[in-house]
Amino acid sequence: MKGCERSVGTYAEIIVEVIFGFLGLFLLTKVLGKTQMNQITVFDFIAAIAAGELFGNAIFDPEAGLTHIAVAIITWGLLMIVIEKITQRYKRTRGFFEGKPSVIISQGEIRYEDMKANKMDFNQLMHQLRSNNVFSIAEVDYAIIEANGTLSILKKSAYQTPTRNDLKLPEQANPLPVSFILDGEIIKDNVINSGQTLDWLHQEIKKLGFDKVAEVAYAEWTPTDGLLAKAYR
Repeated sequence: MKGCERSVGTYAEIIVEVIFGFLGLFLLTKVLGKTQMNQITVFDFIAAIAAGELFGNAIFDPEAGLTHIAVAIITWGLLMIVIEKITQRYKRTRGFFEGKPSVIISQGEIRYEDMKANKMDFNQLMHQLRSNNVFSIAEVDYAIIEANGTLSILKKSAYQTPTRNDLKLPEQANPLPVSFILDGEIIKDNVINSGQTLDWLHQEIKKLGFDKVAEVAYAEWTPTDGLLAKAYR
């Protein structure tokens, strides 16, 4: 019985530590900002692995408690913040911590040595090109590997999509769509802030063939196109 009680107590401690660690990491990502989430550089990748190892050891080490996890999270968070401040203030450190972009296609010519320096082969290059809706190297004027590993592409002028300015067309308003219904529930604030009413929304939904709002998976509205609604399929 004592062994069973000790085992249950250990599981309870692990559950509490995992929850505490999750909340701590969640708050840490809030402090570091969104850019840390969508701009994963080499330094960020290493930091994520090290943080996972650090917190994992703290959680499953029987001698480590909540205090140890808190110290690990705070120390790691402060380290990340300090490095972020350093790179913001001293431009020369950015290349070391965040990496530098590399041009691998210049004026339509492939710079093979730069590809090798970035450990990229032609299969990876073609994959990145297709991800940018480019299916032939002949379309590319410049291609740059960014510090986070993504590929930025400038197409040759012959393959670029013409703009309204190129076609000498007048500027046209392009209003941002506003979500009115998500998963069968009305977003009341969006409806009211857009100058509409709930009664109007219900009427529009019926015009589109829906008996009730719960049947609508998603609905958005723009002043130019009106209401667009999608049913569950």
